[in-house]
Amino acid sequence: MSDNYAAFTAENDKLIYRLSEEKAFYMSKAKILSKTDVIPDSLYIEKDVKRGLRNANGTGVIVGLTKVGEVIGYDFDEQGKKIPVDGKLYYRGFDVKDIFNNCVQENRFGFEEVTYLLLFGELPNKNELLEFNKMLGAKRELPKGFARDMILTAPSKSIMNKLARSVLAMYSYDENPDDTSIENVLRQSISLIGHFPALIAYGYQAKRSSFDNDSLHLHNPIPELSTAENILRMIRPTGEYTDIEAKLLDLSLILHAEHGGGNNSTFTTHLVSSSGTDTYSAISAAVGSLKGPRHGGANIAVINMIDNLMKHVSDITDEAQIEDYLVKVLKGEANDGSGLIYGLGHAIYTISDPRAVLLKKMAKKLAESKGLEDSFKLYEYIEKRGSSLYKEVKGIDKPMPANVDLYSGFVYRALNIPVDIATPLFATARLSGWCAHRLEEIITGRRLMRPAYNGVQPYLEYTPINKR
Repeated sequence: MSDNYAAFTAENDKLIYRLSEEKAFYMSKAKILSKTDVIPDSLYIEKDVKRGLRNANGTGVIVGLTKVGEVIGYDFDEQGKKIPVDGKLYYRGFDVKDIFNNCVQENRFGFEEVTYLLLFGELPNKNELLEFNKMLGAKRELPKGFARDMILTAPSKSIMNKLARSVLAMYSYDENPDDTSIENVLRQSISLIGHFPALIAYGYQAKRSSFDNDSLHLHNPIPELSTAENILRMIRPTGEYTDIEAKLLDLSLILHAEHGGGNNSTFTTHLVSSSGTDTYSAISAAVGSLKGPRHGGANIAVINMIDNLMKHVSDITDEAQIEDYLVKVLKGEANDGSGLIYGLGHAIYTISDPRAVLLKKMAKKLAESKGLEDSFKLYEYIEKRGSSLYKEVKGIDKPMPANVDLYSGFVYRALNIPVDIATPLFATARLSGWCAHRLEEIITGRRLMRPAYNGVQPYLEYTPINKR
């Protein structure tokens, strides 16, 4: 027994030594790379090369034209200087504010209507919307054996990684995966839009069962239900949800469905699609882009920041305590040490993010219905005081409006939506925009025109669904 134990100890010591050697190797090479792979800022100026999709003055790089969506966050004066303005967001020329408000006034689901608008460039009438919803409903169920073979047998701690892998796996279940004709890409797009609620729900359930030691609850999607209803039904153990919960999630999906062609994941969709590759490769790449903490993953950063605040602020109604915490955040002494108040500021919007403005109204009603007024006021205070604190603490003198991630974090928490699927929900919404941009890229590319990004669609007046 002692000899066996001694042999085991010796082998274990060798393993630890090899791992420490390997770690030392990576650390030493990382130090070298951190010096050799630095490109001086001066070269970007000298060669007039853009950093990512930004100009030196912070404005976006115009790389083409699009009819799918347009984002307005600033204007220019006669000298070409950027002027802050209230933000605007248009889907196929329609102000998203009008679409949002109409769904609220008529107390109905609207995400499927928005998906139709983005894909086809026009609003559906009642019969067209009914037909489209039936098509989506027929695609809610995953292919036979997919959940077992592709999701449950290979769970992932990251639902976004699982989602990207699941999209790629769909290629193997498609009898005609590489055909990039418009009708085939449209078929694939509608199938993916229909499948996404089940993909994220089953990916989440597999993660809970395999890594969190929770019971596995799998609910079949119901074709007649909306996207929002199916999501809530499938992520919850009992499958129960209220009408107001589903309607609020639906409104959130509407606000996340599209954001022009210059955001990282949509640009990725255009770029990858321009190579002529299949739909599953293009959309999987977009999912990978959205996962990043500088893009779709930012909503999780807000949720984590609020969690950290709750641990270190004894009274969330005490504005002095909240301010002290935010000052520490900006100094890199609290939360993740980044020095950032997540949920404030945007690459395009200057005075206001229209999605945040609309989401804030929704969040306030939700707070009142669930007795969460104090929590809502906390988010409001962060919005109100955060921008001025950036100037006082960091000397950053520019508008830092609340962005969509601030209040979406509140809404998800109030709806008891797990942090794990916050970004996958973003992907579910944005898939409609990605598919519209992919179709636009393919059609435009075949006409030998440049790829498409920064709006040419005229602004249109929204017509309520009951008048179409």
